[in-house]
Amino acid sequence: MIFRLFSFCLLLSAVSAAGEEWIDLFDGKTLKGWTTLDGDPVTKGWVVEDGTIHRAGRGGDIVTTSRFKDFVLEFEWKISEKGNSGVKYRVQRNIGLEYQILDDDKHPDRKKASRRSASFYDLAAAPDDKPIKPVGEWNHGKIVAKGSKLEHWLNGKLVVSLDQSTDDWQQRFEASKYKKREDFGVPESPILLQDHMDPVWFRNLRIKKL
Repeated sequence: MIFRLFSFCLLLSAVSAAGEEWIDLFDGKTLKGWTTLDGDPVTKGWVVEDGTIHRAGRGGDIVTTSRFKDFVLEFEWKISEKGNSGVKYRVQRNIGLEYQILDDDKHPDRKKASRRSASFYDLAAAPDDKPIKPVGEWNHGKIVAKGSKLEHWLNGKLVVSLDQSTDDWQQRFEASKYKKREDFGVPESPILLQDHMDPVWFRNLRIKKL
């Protein structure tokens, strides 16, 4: 009995340890582990500078070579004046759930609350009192996706969450631009950094599978 209990405790420890392994998505020096949407090497638009991934010119969206569904993703981001970008997940090519990144003060999309920073783009708005830092300063983002439950965090605070199993989700989905997308927000997929024609910077990207 004691041996069985000891073995069970070892198993729990192993599972716990495995669940706590972070995977770095950016080595700070190269774009290894990232490709274009077509799976080609990233040769234009996106560059590595000063330990960041910088969208410096037109290059299209870029994605990780690995795929994820249930995870915790942490990253730091900085947007340009009047800039727009996003981090997408559970995508079908380039359509999926999106952690919006925006200059909330000057970009035209600020007029719709669900298109401001840290919101679920076009689905659910982060509150006006969220702890966001000004354009040009670094913000810390976190996405938690576990089954039907989704969370967006900003600078250490949970700012908006959704549950895809609820009537609330269904109503939001049917009122969104995604309403005709079958299996929207469901599949395992790469993590995507969006090229929305504006300069944006990312660093310290890491992910943990759940």
